[in-house]
Amino acid sequence: MALSNNSGSQKSLHTKNQGVSTLLAFALLPLSGFATDIYIPSLPTMAADMQVSDIQVQLTLSLFLISYGISQLFIGSVVDSFGRYRLSLIALIIFALSCIIIATCHNIYIIYLMRILHGFTVGTIIVAKRAYFVDVFSGEKLKHYLSLFSIIWSTGPIVAPFLGGYLQTIFGWESNFYLLAGLALVMAVLELIYSGETLQHFAAFKLKSITNVYIQMISTASFTLGIVMLGLAYCMIMVYNMTGPFIIEHKFGLSPVIAGYSSLLLGFAWMVGGFIGKATINKPFFRKMKANLGLQLLFVACMIVSIRFIENVYAMLFFAFIIHVTAGYIFNNYFTYCLGKFPKNAGIASGLTGGINYVIVSFLSYGIISFLPAKDEGNLAASYLVITILSGLVMLLIVSMAKKNPEQA
Repeated sequence: MALSNNSGSQKSLHTKNQGVSTLLAFALLPLSGFATDIYIPSLPTMAADMQVSDIQVQLTLSLFLISYGISQLFIGSVVDSFGRYRLSLIALIIFALSCIIIATCHNIYIIYLMRILHGFTVGTIIVAKRAYFVDVFSGEKLKHYLSLFSIIWSTGPIVAPFLGGYLQTIFGWESNFYLLAGLALVMAVLELIYSGETLQHFAAFKLKSITNVYIQMISTASFTLGIVMLGLAYCMIMVYNMTGPFIIEHKFGLSPVIAGYSSLLLGFAWMVGGFIGKATINKPFFRKMKANLGLQLLFVACMIVSIRFIENVYAMLFFAFIIHVTAGYIFNNYFTYCLGKFPKNAGIASGLTGGINYVIVSFLSYGIISFLPAKDEGNLAASYLVITILSGLVMLLIVSMAKKNPEQA
């Protein structure tokens, strides 16, 4: 059964507003990073104010990530059928209202519900804005914009914790959510003025047809394995985020401030990898990816060997930095690769890419740190080695399949 999408009633994007609308789309890409990282410095204060345990307040992060990942698995088909503009506008307003509720309610269970809502609304916004670029641009220009995604996104995790720390110190933890609400409302007003619908051909919302599209995408091995490469690259970042602060504070006896600056440094490394990926966008794809993985393996091996002679935070961060650069490079290239695979179903492709990536990262990072806990830089290096070896195996499989079926590469 097909549902009506009322495509004719939607406001279309005017050509004269395309430049501003594109800037707004870029500005919304880091929203997921801001929604998670801006209040990380406030977690202890939130727990004390609401008289709940650290684990209970940390669950607000997990609930967001889970709902954000799950939402992307199906929201793509919705924005391909009902459009990008109206759904993302509604999601922005709901996100802003839920931020205000969090800042005013001080009830952990209501906050849980609002964070789940955050995951679904942010998932809708991000999937719609990724699809916007595929709708509006094509060819080399589309490739150019897609290669900027991971670079733009990385500004969220870099800037948000430091901004949130200052807000927490001056105004209290609630100010983080008031800021998010204000930003969302401002963006909603600008979207209302300058943006519009970019989808030209609305797909009928038929479950059977949508299911067939999902099956076609998932069964395209180069697309699915490309998402696995994305997950492995981002898993390196998550493994450090989950273990690095403990190593810095417990093993080396340094302060949380140093741990914060370390996260800033490694966030910058991810961005550097993205910029290098952008600069080499026209180089032969598989050749540059194999060279990058070779360098990654070399850097990890050097880190493992160096631990026998040097044990300090500077050595750990030096090797983590160059390894994270290679991870950012992989993510940038494969993100562009996956999102450009199915331009006729850009929403579903965007949703699957983001959703499956987060599922892989969640399970794999947790599994790795369960076997290699946050004890020392040796375990961190071993974690990097596991991810690099897995990446190499997946890459060999992709290259092998590309040789057999060049048209699917």
